[in-house]
Amino acid sequence: MLLVARLRMRGEAPVPAGGMGLLGKGVEFDAGQAARSARRWRGIGLCVGLPVALVAAWQGLAASDQFATQSRFVIRTHHDAPAPTTTLANLVRTGGTASGEEEEAQVLDFMRSRDALRVLDRQGVRARFSAASGADWLARYPRPWEADRFETLFRYYGNMVTARIDKDSGVAVLEVRAFTAQDAHDVNAALLDAGEDFVNRLNARAQARAIAEGTARVAAAEQKLREVRAGLAQYRNRQALIDPEKQAAGVLTVASGLVAEQAQLRSQLAEMQRATPSNPAIPALAGRVAAIGREIGAQQAQVVGGSGAIASKMTGYAALQTEESFAQASLTAANTALDMARTEAARQQFYLDRVVEPGTPDMAEYPHRLRIVLSVFAACLCLYLIGWMLVMGILEHAPED
Repeated sequence: MLLVARLRMRGEAPVPAGGMGLLGKGVEFDAGQAARSARRWRGIGLCVGLPVALVAAWQGLAASDQFATQSRFVIRTHHDAPAPTTTLANLVRTGGTASGEEEEAQVLDFMRSRDALRVLDRQGVRARFSAASGADWLARYPRPWEADRFETLFRYYGNMVTARIDKDSGVAVLEVRAFTAQDAHDVNAALLDAGEDFVNRLNARAQARAIAEGTARVAAAEQKLREVRAGLAQYRNRQALIDPEKQAAGVLTVASGLVAEQAQLRSQLAEMQRATPSNPAIPALAGRVAAIGREIGAQQAQVVGGSGAIASKMTGYAALQTEESFAQASLTAANTALDMARTEAARQQFYLDRVVEPGTPDMAEYPHRLRIVLSVFAACLCLYLIGWMLVMGILEHAPED
């Protein structure tokens, strides 16, 4: 009754005359309720029925079919390990990853990127998405309110191309939508070719980097070896020796011969002094024994016993010789690593393996017409009910005067 009184105050329900009975009041109430019901249905028709009818008519009569095709691929890598070499070569060898998961993610990012779109654009992808393909004016590129620009094409491309990884199998999935089955197939195949080219460029960069690093290591090892050999030559000139070990062995050999000769002369001298003490040759023989003794001392002094002896020079020489051996080993290992890098460069490290080739669909998959119409109906009905509840709430709390 309060609602009827408010409607009367708003002029929406007439006030009964003083002589009207209960029947007149009932008729008047029914007429007001019918008017309100008519307005309600008119609002439902305008807010819900009309949009749904327009969307249903568009989807049924004008919306273009869209064909979708999928392809699947993985990025594989060669797992054959290189033959083992020296430990030092293994230390300086440039190693690579044994998994293609990172490269697979990079390929998917490339397929969703502007670089991939530029490759497709050079192959005429705009015509495959435009009115020339038979697309309606709301689905085609560019739409009536959009300009024909690359950034606009890139946003449109993101809606027509989907690149993802299947979480269950780990296989990369590429889906392309177009307005003809052949266009969908051609764009998908072109993207796969662009992905293979991208993988090849990744391999080329990695191989060039590995070869450059190996070449730099070889050059550094060669320079180090030259420096060590130059230092060794300076040490030999400064110390006046070629090979301390060989020179010491020669001096010791001479000293050993002199010792043997001195022993023999001493034996002769002793026998002569015993047999013929007055022999005039005894002084000369004794002098010879003494001279050989002095020579033995001199030879031994060249090897040990002083700052100029060979033994004191062998420590520095041995250090330089060890450094030269290590530098030579480093150069050998660097050359081995460079040869291995060149061998790796002769074959592809990563490659795109197509698991499922793109097909040519014989039935359109998009748009989902019934789903779109039902979604529009549900959205419009919800908006209408929200608006109706707001109006009724305002009327319920409005002042009676």
